[in-house]
Amino acid sequence: MEEIIISVAQRTLVAGTPLLLGTIGEILCERSGILNLGVEGVMSMGAVTAFIVTLSTGNPWLGLLAAICAGMLISIIHAFASVTLQSNQVVSGLALTMIGLGVSGLMGKPYVGIPLPVKMNSFDIPLLSDIPYIGPIFFKQSPFFYMAIVLAFAVWFILMHTTIGIKIRATGENPKATETQGINVSLIKYYCVIIGGGFSGMAGANLSISYSKSWIEGMTAGRGWIVIALTIFALWNPTRAIIGAFLFGGIFVLQYLLQPFGISPNLLGLLPYAATLLVLMAIGFRNSQKLNAPAWLGEPYQKGER
Repeated sequence: MEEIIISVAQRTLVAGTPLLLGTIGEILCERSGILNLGVEGVMSMGAVTAFIVTLSTGNPWLGLLAAICAGMLISIIHAFASVTLQSNQVVSGLALTMIGLGVSGLMGKPYVGIPLPVKMNSFDIPLLSDIPYIGPIFFKQSPFFYMAIVLAFAVWFILMHTTIGIKIRATGENPKATETQGINVSLIKYYCVIIGGGFSGMAGANLSISYSKSWIEGMTAGRGWIVIALTIFALWNPTRAIIGAFLFGGIFVLQYLLQPFGISPNLLGLLPYAATLLVLMAIGFRNSQKLNAPAWLGEPYQKGER
């Protein structure tokens, strides 16, 4: 029983890691006032890029770097449409998802069914991994897990305790007032969307070179949409995102735990998305003023507007 509990806990953290990485990026993006519904497509681009580069070079760290760059590059499309052209951010985000899924499917078609000879393996942290119960769960994980935790706290600290964080939050809350302080609102939005895309690309890389050793079209499996729900669940706070991401990671693992009981696999596959809907419904009943959402989220802003 002890081994089963440890195994389930380990798999929960593994399943929740890409969700956490994507949520951190989305929080950063939305804190600046830009709604990005293109996470699914960006994650898919990150996954296929990481796989191709890792397969070609034999170095998963180069694959990770390439995935981050791919996520940032494709996110420029959304930044340009939302900030420069001031287009509808919902439409632009959905377009980004379709572009990302389409291009990644085309790029990855020759690589379907090819296993990676090497992947980003888990490693043990000396001494800490020997702690009973806790050690095997938290200190025998993939580098992605440790990076996700560190980045979550780093982004939280930047947003809450640094000058640039204040500028980002002010841009999302009141870009008019922020601009009067001599701050380039458009530049901040661009940076946040692009860096957020890098996080989503990183999440995609986690799926193809750590979570599994292969590429298949649609391997993101709706995780990008769950990330958007988790951003609301976390109340735009990166530290709360840690709890939400691993909670949903546990729901993914629950699918496999319930299969031996004869429950339909199709029904079990709905669990993460049903949980997403329930979370959004529960949040919807709350007072909107208590949600902590940026006041200008999704609203276009023209420089010099009064």
